[in-house]
Amino acid sequence: MNKYICLMLFLLFLVGCTKQDIMEPSFSAKENLDALWTTIDERYCFFDEKNINWDSVHTVYSRKLRNVETVFDLFKVMSDMLATLEDGHVNLYTPFAVSSCSAWYDDYPKDFSFDIVKESYLGDDYLSINGLYYDTIDDVGYMYVSSFSTAIASVTMQYVDYYFRNCKGVIIDVRNNGGGELTAAEALAACFFKDNTHVGYIRHKVGSGHNDFSSPEKIYVDPANKLIDWSERCVVVLTNRRSYSSTNDFVNMVSYADNVTIVGGKTGGGGGMPLSRDLPIGWMVRFSAVPSFNSEMQSIDGGIDPDEFVHITEENYDAKVDPIILRAMEIIRKAE
Repeated sequence: MNKYICLMLFLLFLVGCTKQDIMEPSFSAKENLDALWTTIDERYCFFDEKNINWDSVHTVYSRKLRNVETVFDLFKVMSDMLATLEDGHVNLYTPFAVSSCSAWYDDYPKDFSFDIVKESYLGDDYLSINGLYYDTIDDVGYMYVSSFSTAIASVTMQYVDYYFRNCKGVIIDVRNNGGGELTAAEALAACFFKDNTHVGYIRHKVGSGHNDFSSPEKIYVDPANKLIDWSERCVVVLTNRRSYSSTNDFVNMVSYADNVTIVGGKTGGGGGMPLSRDLPIGWMVRFSAVPSFNSEMQSIDGGIDPDEFVHITEENYDAKVDPIILRAMEIIRKAE
């Protein structure tokens, strides 16, 4: 369930609550911690891949309940327990806060500054619509896709295609794109394919055991759904660790396109489609439930390596230089 829908449900819940109901709810800390632990135990899909002993986690955090006096204390204990999964798709939604985890990107280079992109490469005349930013950098087209939360309209891409008509190639920048709708990512990825192409697999949970999964189901990119045809253009996709969730899927898909080179840092992963469940206290937990894989049946939850690793150093930031963009431009120009 989309996180915005989750928050709307909580707002509707709050309409019928008095101040005392909100501030002093009747709750059992143990009941809710156990319900949260059981939900994750039965439905989460990456225990073995991450080598997590979930039973031991329960033991550790059950002991912390002795210090719980308020809902805020309980939220802290439950959030910390979920953080052991180190998964950006795992969140605890309450009327007063939403938990999150940054461990999956904290130790990686940032490899992106949109301020530098605008100041050093795009200038003041770039065009933008619904989180899409584009312009030409000399003889190369540049398009920054900041999110897949909003679908890119076909007519928009037709205008972008015309705007880039004299360019030698195109840079698609998905750095810091935290994802959104998978259908939006699929539609953009389809632009780079001539034929229906097998790009991965998914599996579904079919039981409460950690390894109770369905047989793998193939995933294809269908060029019949493409917004425009860029299958003949030289394309370089820019990535960093915060390219996450459906953006991670996008990068996996385009890695199978013959005309695409991926440059930058390792993506953030998020290869598990999230689901949500309610808890007795009325809160909601979101978690990775449907694992995805590349066409070699390798998990993509840990992230995807680029074809070429290029990082931005502190010296680059000080000089307002983006070597990832510069390398992408070199690749495009050499391909001509």
